Amino acid sequence: MNLICPACGTTNRVPDDRLSDQPICGRCKGALMAAQPVDLDDDRLPGFIAGTELPVVVDFWADWCAPCKLMAPHFATVAAQLPQVRFVKVDTEANPAASARSQIRSIPTLILYQGGRETARQSGALTAGDLLRWVQVQLARPN
Repeated sequence: MNLICPACGTTNRVPDDRLSDQPICGRCKGALMAAQPVDLDDDRLPGFIAGTELPVVVDFWADWCAPCKLMAPHFATVAAQLPQVRFVKVDTEANPAASARSQIRSIPTLILYQGGRETARQSGALTAGDLLRWVQVQLARPN
């Protein structure tokens, strides 16, 4: 399984049966499978999505957005519940190129990527239960 290090962007090969062993990056020693969202920027987001073989859920948000702030703890809760899915946060104000590439029109917007391509999108804040169900339903759908 290929995993991109969220800290340095290095591709790491991890055997599937070792994903739950808290693997670390061979280059920077950062956690590859932390059960929490990671912040990515304009430069690191495309490579992370393209190179990570696990599903990736990206939360496009902004600091001034009240619904975004309300959803943040729910996003972190679901990240801890689904360790085989990578959870990413992208600040739309600080990363306008990532937002433009993903055609973000409103926030918060969640995008699920599988195999490097977008497979589902959801706009609006969700509770932890709703977010968990949304991810599980999307992952169960054939691509």
